[in-house]
Order: sequence, then structure tokens, then C-alpha cells
Amino acid sequence: MKTAYFRNSIAILGLFAVLVLLAACGGDSAAPEATAEPATEAAPTAAPTEAAAAEQEASTEGSAAGDTTRFVQLFVDPPTLDPHITTDATSARIIVEVFGGLVTIDPNLDIVPDLAESWDISGDGRVYTFHLRPDAVFHDGSPVTAQDVQWSLERATNPLTESPVADQYLGDIVGVDEKLAGDALSISGVNVIDERTIEIAIDEAKSYFLAKLTYPTGFVLDQENVDANPRNWFRKPNGTGPFRLTEYQVGETLKLSRNENYHLGAPRLEEVEFILSGGTQLLMYENDEIHIAGVSLADLDRFSDPNNELYPDLRTAPASFSVNYIGLNVNEPPLDDVKVRQALNLAIDKQEIASIVLGDLVEPADGILPPNFPGYDESVSGYEFDPVRAKQLLEESKYGDDLANIPPITITTPGSFGANVSLDMEVVLQMWERHLGITAEFQQTEFATFLKDLHKGRFQMFDIGWIADYPDPENFLDILFHSESSNNHTHYSNPEVDALLMKARVETDETARYALYNQAEQKILDDAPWVPLWFDGESKLLVKPNVHDYLLPPLIIPKLRYVYITEE
Repeated sequence: MKTAYFRNSIAILGLFAVLVLLAACGGDSAAPEATAEPATEAAPTAAPTEAAAAEQEASTEGSAAGDTTRFVQLFVDPPTLDPHITTDATSARIIVEVFGGLVTIDPNLDIVPDLAESWDISGDGRVYTFHLRPDAVFHDGSPVTAQDVQWSLERATNPLTESPVADQYLGDIVGVDEKLAGDALSISGVNVIDERTIEIAIDEAKSYFLAKLTYPTGFVLDQENVDANPRNWFRKPNGTGPFRLTEYQVGETLKLSRNENYHLGAPRLEEVEFILSGGTQLLMYENDEIHIAGVSLADLDRFSDPNNELYPDLRTAPASFSVNYIGLNVNEPPLDDVKVRQALNLAIDKQEIASIVLGDLVEPADGILPPNFPGYDESVSGYEFDPVRAKQLLEESKYGDDLANIPPITITTPGSFGANVSLDMEVVLQMWERHLGITAEFQQTEFATFLKDLHKGRFQMFDIGWIADYPDPENFLDILFHSESSNNHTHYSNPEVDALLMKARVETDETARYALYNQAEQKILDDAPWVPLWFDGESKLLVKPNVHDYLLPPLIIPKLRYVYITEE
């Protein structure tokens, strides 16, 4: 899902990358992300329990010192709270705590039961039969039925819902394409067997199908709740998650309260408050107004000093499964020439940006899949800094004969209108001007507007991040680069890549499947619809010593129900 990295405050990169990742859903550009996404796979390590991971746990205190029932953190307004239309990690971080689906991802990054207590898969791998928990209820105590699951899937794929991603996360289900196209009134592949049993048929056996159902587009909603106030039902949602949304004042505060009837066990906290009104993080942390705070590059040395009184609060957050990149609309001149796109890649010294600008808190991105992500292959490579070759390619392009009049370039990022260019993006623009003679204009738009315009294909060039929704390379390569994907915002199209991605969808051997994705990734990099900038690295944050089991997994999962606060 897309992640908004809040580039405009890149100094708090590590911190906000952890706290406000907008996710494989989608997100902002530079500093923390979305998204995309933003899930994990294979062997990534998610912060498990307190005993198992001291550095992946965050401790905190309430906004009132001594309150052990309330967890408080600084946050930003989510672009949406409707699970079926969310595409960003900021929204997803709230949504996964309030709603749920048939299955979920646990702290160890395994697919586990949620509203469904079990499921059966047919011998050909195409029919999933889910059995709902008898104790699965909405926040108001009403039972979750198979009819609720069916209605929710029908709503998510209703053209009137205008979900930007329903085709991507639910499109494997038989009949979804026809429903989205307006050619069918219902999804033929979804059938209610009885009150607690629902059958879902998919077009072909696909190993990642269950993982896709962990994305919010597949979450179960209460039809009566939605129909009572179709435009603003999500302000007072009747969800199924561990927390209830009890208060939301835009730009001020968002509060969650414990769901005592949660089927996986009631949270230990009574309340979680997200402060949306802004503030100086460190000052708020030192005044016990929040439990967690990011550490900026400027403050890192200070808090790393064992003599500093807050040194014991310093924690390390593991790298998320995310990538920050610049997307290039391949239909927009001069980006319609592959040599121009390759030149833009070669003209950027990513190591300088990672080391000097971002203080080695990130790793230069040589590809698309993050290190340690399932399917990652270090032999897949993109572009190393080579300004001479970059200039040569630009001159060889169809615009090379008249570079003085090359079509103008505008790069758009999420952020406050009129805000200063972030330092890392400023360096990128300087490198393009210095090595290629290309002067790019920079513009920022409010994040929710940015997401809408992104999905409508209105950007020539955009700076954003993607965090995995689930642990499978399909979530990066197929979701973002297949020519028919609604998340392919660069409008990239390569029949050879499409063929590899479609073959990988149904390949059952994991090794062979990853090899197909590696081939596709290399071809994508060669065609350069992206300028990959950096992968998230370990980051530092402050957490109050009496906050326990605040998990820091590499992707977005429901996690606040594990948190507890002890007396100081």
C-alpha cells in the first residue's frame, strides 16, 4: 500500500517511518511510508512478544503520567476510514484496529484465522470454504454471519463504491471482474452455504489468495451501519476489530476504546488516543504527553549517549518491507523515451543521498523488492551512479537533438501546499540539473488529494513509497507493474513482463515462482518506469520504559491489542 513518507519532515524519517507509514497501500514521498501498501512473507521477523524482542517493542506512558490504561501517540489525519477504498498506510493503521476480515496476519507474519475459525481448500486449489467463529460479533454484539461477509464483498466490488483497488485485491474471485465492469449484479464466485459457512471460488489456484484477504478491501462491514448513513457511516462504525472508534475530530484527535467482546481476546488497553493537532514530538514526549516519539537525525547522537537521561528509552525499529521511489509516467513526454528514464536513474547518486542526506538510516535501492523480503534476489540490479552514461543516453534519446527545448518535467509529492522541498528531493533535483541539464519543477498536494489524483493518472512524475500488504513478491511486482493493474500509476506496459507475472501467479513451486518474479523485476528495472531511491533501514525511537509489547513488524498488522502499560 502507498505510504506517505512525510518528506517535508525528513529529519524525523526513522521515527515517523515507524509511526505513520502510510502503507503498500500508498503513501507520501520521502520520509516514512504505503501501502502500498502498506505484509510480509517468508522469513521476515516481526516483533513478537516482549520477551522475544526487546528492540522491537516500544514502551510508553500515557498523556497523563501514571495512567496505565491509555496509550497516546502523535499521528496525522487518515485520508479515509472506509476499509473498502483505502489505499494508504496511514489509514490502514487505524482501520486494522477497528475492522477485520476472514483472516489476518499475526506478529510472526503468518496468515491466521480472524473472523473465520478455519477453512478448507478444494483439491484443485480453486474453492475456499470458510467457517465463521461462533463468537465473532460486531461491536454492538450482533453476530457476524456469512451473509455479512457476502454483502461486504459485494459492496467492495460495487462500481458505486469506487474502490481504487478492489480489482487488485479481490479480482481473483470468480465474477469480480464482471461485477466491477457493471456486467453483473453479484459476484458469481461467492456463495453462502449457511449462517456460518461461505464459499469463495477463484479463477485459478494461487498461493497468495489468502494473503490478499488480509487487505482492508476484504474486511467485513455491518450493512445496517453503512446503510444508515452511507456518506459518513465510518465516523461511527460498527466494526469487528479489537478497538471501537469512539471519537474523531479532524485535525484534533482520534480515540479508540477497547472492544470487550473481541473474539481473539480483549485488548489490555482501555483506550488509544492519536493526537492529530500536531506538536513538537520530543517536547511532548518529555512532558509525558505521548508514549512514543521519533528521533531525528539531529537528535540521534544526543539520545545515543548513555549519559542522556532518555537513553534507556531509545529503541531500534527494524526496517519495514518498503521502498521509496519516483514514479515516471511513461506516456508523458519526455518520459515516453526509455533512454530519458534510464538517464534520470543514472544521474542520481543514491549512496550520497542515503549516507550524507539521510545519515545512513536508509539503504540505497538498487531494485524494487526490499532486502529480506520473500523472493528478494541481490543479483537483480538497477542503475549505479554514472553521470557520463546518463548524459550520453539523454543525447541518444529522441529529444537529444534539441535538449534546450526538452519537454518540461514536474514532480509531485504529498505534503503541505507551498512547503519547502525536502532535502533529499532537493538533492535529486540538483543532480538532474547538474548532470543532465534538466530542471524539474516541484509541487506538493495534500495527501488525500494526492492519492485521488494519483489513481486518476494525473501526475507526470511522482514521489511516493510502497509498503508490503502481505509477504509475497506479487504484492510489489504484479500489483504495481502489470499493464492491467489499477495500481500501475506509471502506465508501464511490457508484454514479456505481463507474461512472467501471469505465469508466476499460478506457479506452485516457490523457487520457480520467485525466479519468475526475479526475471520480471530485472526487465522492469531495465525499462525504468521507476527511479527506486531507498529502502527503509533500522530507525530509532523513544518509548516510555513502562510500555510493553508495542510491536514493530515490517508491515501493517493489528497490533495495539498486545500493548500494555505497567506502573512506573
